[in-house]
Amino acid sequence: MKEETKIGVPLNEGRSGQFEFGIYTLGDISADPVSGRLPSAGERMKEIVAAAKLADEAGLDVFGVGEHHRLDFVISSPPVVLAAIASATKQIRLTSATTVLGTSDPVREFEDFSTLDLLSDGRAEMIAGRGAYVESFPLFGHNLDDYKDLFYEKINLLLQLNESDRISWNGRFRTSLQNAEIAPRPLQPRLPVWVGVGGTPQSAELAGKLGTGMALAILGGDPAKFKPLVDVYRAAGIRAGHKLEALKVAITSHGYIANSSQQAKDEYYPYYAHYVSQFMGGNARGERLAREQFEQLANPVNALAVGSPEQIIEKILAQHELFGHNRFMAQFDIGGIPFSKVAASIELLAAKVAPVVRRELSKSGLYAEQR
Repeated sequence: MKEETKIGVPLNEGRSGQFEFGIYTLGDISADPVSGRLPSAGERMKEIVAAAKLADEAGLDVFGVGEHHRLDFVISSPPVVLAAIASATKQIRLTSATTVLGTSDPVREFEDFSTLDLLSDGRAEMIAGRGAYVESFPLFGHNLDDYKDLFYEKINLLLQLNESDRISWNGRFRTSLQNAEIAPRPLQPRLPVWVGVGGTPQSAELAGKLGTGMALAILGGDPAKFKPLVDVYRAAGIRAGHKLEALKVAITSHGYIANSSQQAKDEYYPYYAHYVSQFMGGNARGERLAREQFEQLANPVNALAVGSPEQIIEKILAQHELFGHNRFMAQFDIGGIPFSKVAASIELLAAKVAPVVRRELSKSGLYAEQR
């Protein structure tokens, strides 16, 4: 078999376990555009813990929380929030989504996530990224001109910390370490680390070179446009000597699931349009996202995971044909959407979508069908 075929259409030899499903939240604090109600930060935090508990009870595999440092988001410290979630859940894996590593201290982050791993009986993970928002740079005294260099240095240090309980290290952006004890150690032999990738080949290549997982955010458009990033990731990983089956890919998307496609689009549109206007810059003229634009984003070809369970199944399976990915994660709770609607989507993802996708993928022999 030619190498480019092996890279582009992964064989996943030796893969164990099942295709994984999860949800994640960034914890935005938004007024409900339908009712006008604005939740408090405390209410949003309670909703996040409740969503994680429901996802755990429903049998989903992973729950993630993102990091922001602004008043319209509630989560600034993922490991603190995940520690609270750990006490309310039993088996779901807990990850950041993402940790803005460039403006944090890798030693502190590693120790915090190791502590989470101990508290959760070995369920901690980390998605490290550069961050789409840059408010943390001035907040923590970093120069935005060092955006790329900060992340490169700190992800390398984080991975070294994951390998040894004592480390000597020299770098540019923090004090040196001389035979420093790194404590506590996680319960797992190593913390699973993923690199969050938004759309640049350089980030995908770095994740492959380092041998981490790659969490690829596909928030809209044709998923096929993102396939070159997965190919770059796997090619870089193989060149660096990593085994193909160790190069795991997660696809993350906005989404909403209801009993029918029309119900899903009707219920989700006002919240998605509100979120786009508030956090994604709206359209080019700053106008509200039109319903026609939303319909295009949610059509069967594009990545926005909005529809009936059957439509979401088809989208995930079609994306798997492209990417051969290991994990799908959806963000349901955006734009002030009521928790009851988020909860209904979680239940449909777990009860209607996940079993069918796992069954279909298990026919290939690449995945187990159930836990």
